[in-house]
Formats: sequence, structure tokens, C-alpha cells
Amino acid sequence: MSLYALARPILNGLDPETAHNLTIKALGFGLGPRQTAPDDPRLSVRIWGRNFANPVGLAAGFDKNAEVYGPMSRMGLGFVEVGSITPKPQPGNPKPRMFRLTRDGAVINRMGFNNGGAADAEKNLSRRGALAPNAFIGVNLGKNKTSEDAAEDYRIGTERLSRYADYLVVNVSSPNTPGLRALQSTEELSAILTAVRQAKQEGPSGIPPVLVKVAPDLTEEDIADLSRFALEGMESGLMDGLIVSNTTIARPDTLAETAMAGETGGLSGRPLFDASTTVLRTFYARTGGTVPLVGVGGISSGAEAYAKIRAGASLVQLYTALAYRGPDLIAEIKRDLLRLMQADGFTRIASAIGADHA
Repeated sequence: MSLYALARPILNGLDPETAHNLTIKALGFGLGPRQTAPDDPRLSVRIWGRNFANPVGLAAGFDKNAEVYGPMSRMGLGFVEVGSITPKPQPGNPKPRMFRLTRDGAVINRMGFNNGGAADAEKNLSRRGALAPNAFIGVNLGKNKTSEDAAEDYRIGTERLSRYADYLVVNVSSPNTPGLRALQSTEELSAILTAVRQAKQEGPSGIPPVLVKVAPDLTEEDIADLSRFALEGMESGLMDGLIVSNTTIARPDTLAETAMAGETGGLSGRPLFDASTTVLRTFYARTGGTVPLVGVGGISSGAEAYAKIRAGASLVQLYTALAYRGPDLIAEIKRDLLRLMQADGFTRIASAIGADHA
């Protein structure tokens, strides 16, 4: 029995944020599992001129302060995304601010970008050469709640942290920072991404590509506008891809945990899968598969990860399901990806990207 399986009953008896903080501490003490064998080469994906050993990564929100990217990468993930990180430290929203919907395999959070700020993250990331020399690290950037100049906040984050990043994420889609989602307008995004491009420095694997993380609660008009913007941004060098998607403010009628459903914040986990995959599929179709997409939202099995890939995701990310299932889920998903890929006649997982649109 794994260490996580032994600890799970204890963690489940605690409030979610306390359980999360204890998990981070345990990982910092080296109590996480390690993958010892290399990944099957058929799982490798090449994107942005970089080779990912496998397409399964950790989404932002788990390692907010870049404290445990080393232990997480050694579990067999293809990449780890830290953050969201704001220029100045901020405590986030009042507690309680994270709620389990256990029967739904979901979580509602209104954390509010609680993190130690860019200086704290820089201190931690500056050690990545010693702590995780082979890890592939993304840095997710946010703005401070009280800041009036969003572009300046993202510029500061980029200036301080891009030298440690294999890719950067402009997060303009969390529902828990007032006004943040308004930054998904193409005019606001253009100003932010221009500031980011001017501030970028060379990272461990070259100049880091820049991705924009979008919400699942977009209208068809929003998706059309952002698709055009992404195509133009790819051509001009302003951006390099999209992460689809963040948490949702919607509450599906299918939720079993109705008492918790009324909590404000972003819903993640299994109920998000269909909506986020639909938005992902639409972005792929509207951009003709020319804009790299990272699929996140509701993945809790290899079949769901594979569905995201067939819908158009070059890479996928996990978070909520790891909290419920533990690190064994990573190896399970990779085994299932190989099985499903072979059943469809693909010799490499990369060949399945966007297969639903063929």
C-alpha cells in the first residue's frame, strides 16, 4: 500500500486547505513517490522546440510558491506548472475558501491568488538546477488584487521569473480575483502580452514560450475573438499557445453535493470535463490546429486524458483528481494512453492530437 493510501483517511478528515498544506510539507521532506523507469518513448511530444517525455503535467494551483516542483516532477509527470505567482505577496481571500464535493469528484475554491510573491518564488526557482535539473517547469503569472496596472504586474512577474521558466502562463481567467476575467478581451491581452514579450529573458531551455490560460465560461463570440487573436499572436510572436481551461463559475445540474454547490468560487474536477473539452475542441477547430493547446479540466482517467488529446490538446494537466486519487493516477493515465493509442492504430501519442477533427 502506498504512503498516500495510508495517509488519505487522515487527510480527508481535515479541511481541504489544511490537507493541501500538509501534503506540500510532506513532499518538501521527500515523502513523495518516485518513478524509477524512463517513460515509454511513444509517449513523447515535441512542442515549442522542446521534447516532453510524456504529455501529462501538473496544473497551476497546487504548487503556488514553487516549493515542490522537484518532488512532483520525480513522480513521472512530463511537466510541472507552478503558481499563480503575483508580483507582491498576498494572503488571498478569507477562509474557508476551499470546499470538497466528494461525491462529484470536484472542488470549489475561491483562494484569490494566495502566494508569497515573485521574490519568494524566485528564491525557490533559483535552486532548480540543483533540486530538479531534468524537470520541465512552467511558471503561471497573475496580477495582484489591488493593482491598477495589469500589464505592469505581468511584466514584473516575467522580468523576475522568466529566466527560470521553460514556459510562461498569463493567467487572466481565475474567477477569484475581481476584474481578472475582463483581461481576456483582446485589447487588454495585447497590452499584457506586449509587456511580457519585452520583459522575457532566456530560460533553461531557451526563450520561454508564452501561453494564455482562458476560462471555460466563454461565449461563442469570445472564442471566435480569442481564436483570431491567438492566430495573429502566433504569427507576430506575441504568444505561443492556450491553456484550456481554468475553473468554472457554472454549477451543472448534475452535482450531487448540492449543499456545497452554493459556495462561490471556481468549480474544478470531474463536472468540468465536458464543458472544458467542448471549449478545447472549438478552439482547435477555429484555429485549424495551428495553435498549441494544453487541455485541463476534469481529467481523472486515461480515457479522459486521451479524449482531450483527440479533441486537440498537445499536452494535458491534472490537479483535482490527484487530490482524490493520489500519485498512482499518473502512471495509470500513462498506461491507459498507450493502450488507447494502440487500439486506435497510432504508433505515437503525438499522432492522436486532434484526431477527432480528421
